[in-house]
Amino acid sequence: MSEYLDQREAAVRSLIGEWIKGDSFSCLAGKASLRRDLITYAVLGPLGEQETTVALHGELEKFVAEGLSPQEDFATFITVFDGPTGLTEEQFESALWQQLADLHAWDSQRYAWAPEADRDPNSPRFAYSVAGHPFFVVGLHDQASRITRRSPLTALAFNSHHQFERLKKTGVYGGLQRRIREREVRLQEGINPNLGEFGQVSEARQYSGRAAEPDWSCPFHPQPEAR
Repeated sequence: MSEYLDQREAAVRSLIGEWIKGDSFSCLAGKASLRRDLITYAVLGPLGEQETTVALHGELEKFVAEGLSPQEDFATFITVFDGPTGLTEEQFESALWQQLADLHAWDSQRYAWAPEADRDPNSPRFAYSVAGHPFFVVGLHDQASRITRRSPLTALAFNSHHQFERLKKTGVYGGLQRRIREREVRLQEGINPNLGEFGQVSEARQYSGRAAEPDWSCPFHPQPEAR
């Protein structure tokens, strides 16, 4: 069994790595993560299952403790699920938020929400929190309308807001963002309509990758804060 799991993880790493290297993947930060060997992978069971949720929390907890460093701004965590595949964008969006709700329910028994981010998904300062750390979550699946999100495997990427803030302070973020958007325009004749800046509009609209309606309401409801 252990040998099978090792082979599966190696196959997943290879497949995702080749996809990130390809021309259809426009995120230069993701390419930098791969090039610098800063991607932490978790190859888990099906999206949304309880066993998957518990395992995912443990892997993210370890990533926060050991995989992030103030000296490195391109570390990322990618969890790849054993399906489901072939979901419509609406189905994937629903599954993504249910997985994040289940993960939060488990996390909230152990950690408070990241203090530098809001827990209300409608707030312009919302960021998802795991192990007390703020993350931007990127949904990836095989039926995504955004080409750069069209992963060969069902996956979620967790990117640290601390890294974003450091990149902004050093002036790297603006140039990186401009180049990524230029690549998006060449790839798909337009940038993602959900894009917005932290502090100006809720990033929750961006997580699934689906073009959200103007009146879209996030289905995620955080657990009550402990008193």
